[in-house]
Parts: sequence; C-alpha cells; structure tokens
Amino acid sequence: MSEKIYIIEDDANLLYGLQSRFSSEGYEVEITTGEETLEELINYIKKSKFDYVILDLILPDLDGFELLEAIRSEDELKDLSVFVFTDLSDEDSKSRSMDLGADYYFIKTDFDINEFSEKVIRILSNKSKGGNSF
Repeated sequence: MSEKIYIIEDDANLLYGLQSRFSSEGYEVEITTGEETLEELINYIKKSKFDYVILDLILPDLDGFELLEAIRSEDELKDLSVFVFTDLSDEDSKSRSMDLGADYYFIKTDFDINEFSEKVIRILSNKSKGGNSF
C-alpha cells in the first residue's frame, strides 16, 4: 500500500499541481480547499489514516493554526507528519507552527511547486529509509 498524503490548500493551481506531482511519484493523494469545518477535517483525517498532511495556514473558512493544534491534540494523529506550506514568512508564524507541532515549515515564496515537491519527496524518502530529514 502506498503512503497517503492529504493536501489542504485553497490555491487551486498549487493544490492540483501538488496533487499531480505527488501522485506521479506513487503517493496516494487526497485534496481539499479547506472549506470544511475543523471537526469535519479532523474526523476525515482520522478516518482516512493519512501518513502526511501538507497544510496551508491561510484558508478561507479556517485558521490553519487551529487545525494544526487540533491535529496534535488527537492521540491517534500524534505520528502524522505535518508539512506547513504557507505565505506567512514572519518568524512568529514559524515559531508558532513549530510550537504547535508542525514537523516542517516551508514558505511558498521560497519554492516553486517542483522545488517544494522535490524537497518533500526527499524528506519522505529519507524517513522511509530511517534517515535524516534533509
């Protein structure tokens, strides 16, 4: 069974670009624009047993920080790796994300879709081999 990635991103170009890229690498990918309620997303993440979540912090109907905090408050999601991919480039947002339990923090303006997906794929590949993240 392939590893499962859940992408929560409101930018359609990024969302479908990332979905295509990770799918082509053999990952099972599901996507959402984050229009669900916090409870709906948490329940879906628990039910679907994702291995990884890629999370935008700025969503139209939801605060990504709240979602990250909710993910980390669930015992059955404690091993879920969360990659934050956001426009928030300030140190407070990064610190807050890491304090809330994000595993990785990427700023969108630092990467194009291919660079970001390559970096994530390298991290996932190293994790599955038991190596370092970078």
